[in-house]
Amino acid sequence: MDIALRPVHDSDLPVFYRQLNDPEALRMAAFTPEDPADRTGFDAHWARVRSSPGTVVRTVLGDGDVVGHAAVYGEPGEREVTYWVDRAHWGEGIATAALRGLLTEVGERPLYARVAADNAGSRRVLERCGFEVRARATAYAPARGAEIEELVLTLGG
Repeated sequence: MDIALRPVHDSDLPVFYRQLNDPEALRMAAFTPEDPADRTGFDAHWARVRSSPGTVVRTVLGDGDVVGHAAVYGEPGEREVTYWVDRAHWGEGIATAALRGLLTEVGERPLYARVAADNAGSRRVLERCGFEVRARATAYAPARGAEIEELVLTLGG
């Protein structure tokens, strides 16, 4: 599959909303909005993300179709990566290719990532892209309604 990144278009948002409301993907991601079905909140979040001058957010395309998104956000020295790939495409290497592309575009380091400790797939993506586990923490995961263990990973620095 040919993977490409491009700026987010308005037409991508309904796809992102559908992806966010996949129950299995929500559980795996763990750290999600309190109410992912709140379309008004979703739209407000994406308006903030897209207008934030320090955020780099890209739509992930697989063979020309919208399959997810990837971003770098946060304050200098504390910037984090995040990504989401449609569950129908898990295990195809899309997240790894998308994150590598984003890391090429955003050269600043260090960068951080957080992942639910039991999300082995996402951890593998991050480690394939050079991130290393640096810490463990406990945080509230809205998608699971509980405190869970998360891993904090770092690239560079």
